[in-house]
Amino acid sequence: MEIEFLGTGAGVPAKHRNVTSIALKLLDERNKIWLFDCGEGTQMQILRTTIKPRKIEKIFITHLHGDHIFGLPGLLSSRSFQGGNESLDIYGPKGVEEFVRTSLRISRSRLGYKLNFYEVTDGIVFEDHQFTVFAKKLDHGIDSFGYRVVEKDHVGELQVDKLVAMSVSPGPIFGQLKRGERVTLPDGRVLDGKDFLGQARKGRIVTILGDTRYCQQSIELAKDADVLVHESTFNKHEASMAKDYFHSTTHQAAEVAKKAGVQKLALTHISARYLAKEAIELEQEAKEVFPNTLLVKDFDQVLVPFR
Repeated sequence: MEIEFLGTGAGVPAKHRNVTSIALKLLDERNKIWLFDCGEGTQMQILRTTIKPRKIEKIFITHLHGDHIFGLPGLLSSRSFQGGNESLDIYGPKGVEEFVRTSLRISRSRLGYKLNFYEVTDGIVFEDHQFTVFAKKLDHGIDSFGYRVVEKDHVGELQVDKLVAMSVSPGPIFGQLKRGERVTLPDGRVLDGKDFLGQARKGRIVTILGDTRYCQQSIELAKDADVLVHESTFNKHEASMAKDYFHSTTHQAAEVAKKAGVQKLALTHISARYLAKEAIELEQEAKEVFPNTLLVKDFDQVLVPFR
């Protein structure tokens, strides 16, 4: 599991930062990619990575401000020409389906695959045997959601060496033991699969928040996360301005990370007025509150390891 930042800027594209889009790369887990927001120029950013649009399985939209959705029609259209024929799921606030379908209709764009839309409300928005995705409404003036991606725990690895040492031959029996079943061997021995499984690995948690003021919902979504992605539109001295514009400061993002007990904080949604030196200062400000902070730039990749 890895996070790749396709765009880390706020509001408008800049030479050094494109607007928001984040790829959660689940290549080892399901050979798919989940996209969070799709600002203008996202497909151009993708061309500079190893990401294949046909592998994008789901797109989660945090809110409907243009710097988070204007790249959707182009990316969806291009996906048809790049081998994408599997259906694609889009999750987001009310209005995202209207925006996409209207854009495609007026531009007479035809997709070679099916779009499935899911209107997001507080609670579980997706679940299967591998992942559960929760959403909560944040505080941004318009409906803006944060997403909490929780991986299911991994069953321990089958201890094959131990079985071979007991003269148990590979075959269907190994599959039964891997599932934790009890197996009777031809010689009468009874093996309990639970005795031959290594330690289970706890699933990882990634929290990706939309634009928001400092709020309790952010802390709840980020609880014990391995990585928290939080906007940082203003510096620590601009708390009043952040409140007026429904955004967060460096210290507020770090305070969320600290209270939630996360492992790592990644700051994004950086204003174009912060260049290299100023961006470093933003990171240092956040580290005053939460030391394990990284202010990301376009194309940065953050690994989400098992603990």
